[in-house]
This record gives sequence, structure tokens and C-alpha cells, in this order.
Amino acid sequence: MKPVCNSVSVRVPATSANLGSGFDTAGIAFDYADSLVFTLDDNQSKNSLDSLDYAGNVRVIIHGEGEDTLPKDETHLVVSTFRKACKIFGLPNLRFTLEAHNQIPQARGMGSSAEAIVAAVAAAWTFAHEGELNREAIFEIAASIEGHPDNVAPAVFGGLTMSWKLDAGEGKGSVRVAGDCEAPLSTGFHTVRYKVSQDISVSVFVPNFELSTELARRALPAKVPYGDAIFNVSRAAILPVAFGELNSDSESELGTVKSNISRNALLFAATQDVLHQPYRANLMKDSWKLVEALREHGFAAAISGAGSCVAVFYAGDAEYKKSAAQKIDAIAKPWLSLDGWRVLHVPVNSTGVEITRE
Repeated sequence: MKPVCNSVSVRVPATSANLGSGFDTAGIAFDYADSLVFTLDDNQSKNSLDSLDYAGNVRVIIHGEGEDTLPKDETHLVVSTFRKACKIFGLPNLRFTLEAHNQIPQARGMGSSAEAIVAAVAAAWTFAHEGELNREAIFEIAASIEGHPDNVAPAVFGGLTMSWKLDAGEGKGSVRVAGDCEAPLSTGFHTVRYKVSQDISVSVFVPNFELSTELARRALPAKVPYGDAIFNVSRAAILPVAFGELNSDSESELGTVKSNISRNALLFAATQDVLHQPYRANLMKDSWKLVEALREHGFAAAISGAGSCVAVFYAGDAEYKKSAAQKIDAIAKPWLSLDGWRVLHVPVNSTGVEITRE
């Protein structure tokens, strides 16, 4: 198969997984993104370009985050994933230049690896197909490569997502659902997307140290108390309401709740957790102390993903959000005074991955 275009630009938002209670399930996209451009060599011959510029069949140029640390050859996660996706879509081993403008911090819990995988799969799909991006196909492939869907889903679809993996039940490769036998539910990864209220804003504190997901997972126990599981299930169940847009029907149904429990109170409750953050606290003591300090002042703070970033969610009109951001920064002043710490005040992203062909 020949590529349908010569160049593809991809924009993928940063994400935050878990959101406190929704361990390995919940994710949200931020309007803070990496932008990557994949440009094919006009002549796909190995001799067409100076070998000093290319490592194998690729030239990698990185600006911003990771420009001094990320590999610039076939081992780069974007490149290796792009190769896998090209095979899936029937494309040959393309020679290309990858130019990445990175904003998302590396290994800090803001979905940098999911961004890389989604960008690569979306680019390969776009080289192989005309028309609008098939987000469902991108999600399915990216989640299977990543191994879990919580960061991949919001990176693909934007907004708030709740994701799960369906294991094989009756039949092979799908589960027959009563009343819908013509379209059986396939095994593998699935997600449900929720719109996020425009009232919600986010502050993300980026620390001066990385934390690998593998190390963070090793800190988790093999079993958890039954009561702790119930605690988190009850909180995760209200995440879509705490973050979501309410239509006229839900407003009438939830009128009593809305009058008695504010949006910020729901956010605070929804982000409570006893399943994963306490077990990982010793791996990121400064980050965890910041979470505790913010929550002591009533703000819905949580470790972003596996860490080490801290995300704080708050809702209100423009005046309230400005005041809240100032209070949050004041609480975090001791941390922001540390070398390398910084804060990002970011809106929620509602579109997910975006592509442009040339």
C-alpha cells in the first residue's frame, strides 16, 4: 500500500489517569499538548538521504521536553510504535523525518508514553487512509500496545473517560449481549467518554523528579482490604457527575443534590482514594505532602497518573477560578520555591488527538 499523503501533523493532549478514586480506569485530557510532524522522504530509497542525518530509516528532531534525553533513532517510542502500526495498516517500512515539539513532561504522570503511542498510531492510520480519523480504531490499537487504556482513552477522545478491558466470555473474540446480538461486544479495551463541564479548571504541579510507572506499580499490594475496595468504588462512581456537564433532564433529577452538594464538594469526594496513592507515597514524598496540604484546604488534589505530578481540580465562574488558582499557588509556595518545581494552569481538552495531512 502506498501512503495517501506525504506529511502528517499530529497534536495529542496531555492526560491524567486515576483521578484519585478511578485507579486504572479514569482519565482526563488537558489542553496542553505535544505536536509532531511526520514527513516522508520523497524518494524511499536508502541512498536518497545522507546516512549521517538518518539512524536507520528515520531522522528524529526533538524540541522541548526530552530533547536532551530521548533517543533519536528507531528505539524512540513514537518511531517503534509507528513501525508496528504501519504493519497493521499495510504500509511499507517508510523512511521519514519525525519532528516533535514536546510540552508534556516525561515520566511525571501526564501521559507522555500514551501521547507517544497515540501520536504514532494516528499518524500511521492517516498515511494509510483518507477521510476523518477513525478514533475507535486508534484507541483499540494504542490501548493494546500501551497495555492499559486509562491514559490512551482521553488522549484519543478528549474529555473524561472511564475505561475497562472485557475478557472473552461466550464465543471467541466477542460477548453476545441480550437484545443486541447483531453487534456483539468485542473483547479487549473499551471506553466511555463524558463531556467535562466548562466550569472546571485544573492546576498541575510538575516536580523536579521522574517516577517510572513500573516502579510505582511494584509498590502496590497484591490484595487490598474489602472495605478499601468499597470506598474507592463509591467515589469512582461519582466521577462522571462531579466532572460532567449536566443536561436539562439530569439537572432536574439532581436538583436536590446540586443544591445541597456543590460541584467542588463532589470533586473533592470523587478524588478520594485508599487503593493506590498511600502505597506509593514514599516514592514521591514531596508530591504526596503537597496533595495532603491541598486537600487539608478543601481542594480536590490527587497524584496525576502514577506520579510524580499533582493535579488539582476546581470549579466555578471566572472570578472564583482566578481566586482559587491564587489560593492553590499560595498553598504550594513552599514547593514552588524548590528548584525545578513549576505549576501549569490548564483547561480541559475536549477534542483529543487531531491530525492534518499535507
